[in-house]
Amino acid sequence: MEINSNNLVDISTLQNKDFNNLKTDNLEDKELREVADSFESFFLNQIMDVSLKSTKIAGDGPGSDIIKSMYLQNIADSSSGTFGISDMLYDFLSKNNK
Repeated sequence: MEINSNNLVDISTLQNKDFNNLKTDNLEDKELREVADSFESFFLNQIMDVSLKSTKIAGDGPGSDIIKSMYLQNIADSSSGTFGISDMLYDFLSKNNK
């Protein structure tokens, strides 16, 4: 089989100009969920930053503040969506947005 642009892309999909039937509710819900998760990540990062301010979890040398902030950001990002803050925010915004 020969590979060319004709058999890689369905031309009828590209020629369709009727976008009225696309559902945007699912896209808006997904974006709202991402914003809620991002807020929870930010909130957790701020709490951990304040509570671990006096600790030396990343050492004492030069650059330890950068390493500590990267460590806390990674923990906050991986923990977002697990504490329920983003769920409450998502529910509140989705009910009041419609």
